This record gives sequence, C-alpha cells and structure tokens, in this order.
Amino acid sequence: MTAPLAPDSREHAVPSAEELTRAQTRTLRVLVLAQALGAVGITIGIATASLLARDLSGRDSLAGLAQTFQVLGAAVASWLLARVMSRRGRRVGLVSGWLLGAAGGAVVVVAGAAGSMLLLLAGAVLLGSATAANSGARYAATDLAVADRRARSLAVVVWATTIGAVAGPNLTGPAAGLATALGLPALTGPFLVATAGMLVAALVIGVLLRPDPLLTARAAAGPPTGPPTGTSWSRVRAAVAETPALGWAVAGLAGAHAAMVAVMVMTPLHMEHGGSDLRVIGLVISIHVLGMFAFAPVVGWLADRLGRPRVLGAGGAVLLLALALCGAAPEGGSARITAGLFLLGLGWSLATVAASTLVADLAPLEVRTDVQGASDLLMNVAAAAAGGLAGVVVGVAGYPALALGAVLLAGLVLLAAVRTAAHPDRDRDGLAELPG
Repeated sequence: MTAPLAPDSREHAVPSAEELTRAQTRTLRVLVLAQALGAVGITIGIATASLLARDLSGRDSLAGLAQTFQVLGAAVASWLLARVMSRRGRRVGLVSGWLLGAAGGAVVVVAGAAGSMLLLLAGAVLLGSATAANSGARYAATDLAVADRRARSLAVVVWATTIGAVAGPNLTGPAAGLATALGLPALTGPFLVATAGMLVAALVIGVLLRPDPLLTARAAAGPPTGPPTGTSWSRVRAAVAETPALGWAVAGLAGAHAAMVAVMVMTPLHMEHGGSDLRVIGLVISIHVLGMFAFAPVVGWLADRLGRPRVLGAGGAVLLLALALCGAAPEGGSARITAGLFLLGLGWSLATVAASTLVADLAPLEVRTDVQGASDLLMNVAAAAAGGLAGVVVGVAGYPALALGAVLLAGLVLLAAVRTAAHPDRDRDGLAELPG
C-alpha cells in the first residue's frame, strides 16, 4: 500500500476557497465511511474484553486490565501517530493506527486460544492504536472546517462511529458462535470480527482520503515563518502557557473519558454477577455506545450555537446523573443500569465534542498535531489509570463505590467548563472567513 500513501502533489499547492470546500466535503465523507467500518472493530470487544481477562487470569480484580492496557496503548499510539501525522499527514497516521489495531485483534485471538494473559495484554496494547486512529479522525475533520462549523464537522465523524459501534456489541453472540465453530474459545469471536473491520477501515483511508486535510490546511495557510522550535512537549507547554483555556479543555476531555472508562469497563462484570448473559450485557453496552455517538451531530450544533464551554458543562452535569443511577443499580440487568450507561455515554459525548473542538479552536496550526497528540495521550493515560483502579475498587468496595469515586472526575469536567468560559473562543487556523 505504499503508492496510495504517497503525498499528493496537489496538497502542496495553495488551494482556492472552492477547492478547500470540496476537499472538506470529501474528507468528511471518507472519514464517516471509515469510522462506521472501523468502529465495529473497536466496540465489539468491549462487552467481552473484561470477561476474557477474568477467565484467563482467574481473578475478578484483574478483569479491567484488558481495557486498561488497551487505553494505555491508545495513549502511546495517540502521541506516536500525531508525530507521524505532523510529518506525513493525516492519511499515513490513520492507516498506521488501523493496521496496528488489526494486528492487536489477531494477537488477542491467539491469546484466547493459548490461554495466555500476557498475550492478551500485548494484543490489547496494539488494539489501542485503533482507538487512537478513531480519535485522530475527529481532528482530521476539523483541519479544513470553518470556525462556525468546526464542532459540527468534528461531531459528524464522532456520530459515524454509531453505525459500527451499536452493531458491534450486538454481534458478540454470533461472533462467539463463529469462534466456537472454528474451535476457538467463544470470547475470542468478537476479536475475529474486529480484525476484519479495522483492516477495511485502513483500506478506505489509504485509498480515498485525498487530498490529505492537514497538508491541504498547511498549504492554505501559506509558507510557515520557520520550522517549529524546541521539542514537541515544549511546544505544547508553550501553547498552553499562551492560552490557559487550552489546558483546561484538555483537563475536561481527560476527566470525562476517565469517568466513562472506569464505570463502563466494570459494568459487564457487575451485570454478570447478577446473572445477566452475554447477549443482555452486549445490549446494554450497545445502548451505552448509542449515547456516546448517536447524538453527536446535535451536540456539535449546540457547541457551535451556544459555545463550547456551555456544552462542556452540560456534559459534566449529565455524567453526575449517570453515576448516581449506576451507583444505585443492583447487580444484573435493570432499568437503572441501562439508563445510567446510556447517560454515561451521552455525558461523554457532550464533554468530548465540546472539549475536542476547543482544542482544535485554540491550538496554533504549526503545533496542532503536537497539541492534539498530547491531549489524547493525557486523556487516555487518565482513563487507563481509572480503568486499572476500577477493578481494585470493585473487588474491595463494590461497584457503587466505583460510581461514587468517579464523581470527582465529573467534577473536573464542570470545573473545566467554568474556566474555559472565562476565555473567549479564538480561531487559530486562518480559515474562519472561507465559505462553509
């Protein structure tokens, strides 16, 4: 696939406003298609990863490790893929992420067949690369977007994940049957399907994402005054020092993601303890994922119309309500756990779309990938820590205690909303005057 990934010479010529508009339209269409396909790969294993980890380790307290290592993998991959995108553009970075994720899915299948917890964790780390690619795609949607439509552009790519994400958990039953027919453990089936979905997503991006949106945005901005100075981290620190609201946007993003992951990753185990089977667990997780992605276009419209900080604050409030419902839910399936997981996803959507758009608004073009990579790195490190502690908390004090502890993370989202509201949104990429 070397040829499809080569930079397009048109990406280095100064494009007209009409060319930029056409490029943005094509970019959104390609990203929507890739996200819909790749999301099956990311989400189909959510309902089973903790159960597979529990079976391989033999301990409930280690059930959250698979998701934790996947989130850690996403953290590292977010930073590394951002460096690739900075040099080669979005297309090469996104394809690399999907291919590494597909390799991770294959390793997880081997881990289940071999009964190896260590292999499972290695596969989970690689699977995190697909999560990083999925996250990176939302920023690719903003590269050529005008300021007053930036949240909607980002949100439509987040929404596209709904197509595969809702279908994914509901395929856990058939996928388990497929694995059994192949002589593999039933819980490895979802990862077989995941691998196929991520490979197709890589193919779509590699062939169709032309022109590259980031390289085109750089061409539209004109020649840089000079190469970025300092290390990548020093450039990120300088950007945050210049615009403190940027740092608070990252904090809000990290708080929302950590709260969501901590509770979501232990919900399948909480339900199984009450007698729920895999299909019921998969249904609840799919409803959670529906909350995460299905309403993203409305969230994006609100963020463009009402402002990013207000929507970020709404996300924190919804997360608090979700945690109250989850904490009060009995073991097994119930209306409370279903409603709580749905609102957990919706609160995450509100906070993530708003905070991510703030990052895109406030990060200077010349260090944009540095800031976005650092943002997703910190977001995923926070979520990995929360997911890792989640299993310990549930093992020692129970699922309600986990929901109570996550209230602190929702509070961080609310604080970030207050602090970003004190700083007006600013367009930093010079595209604000182009037609939307």
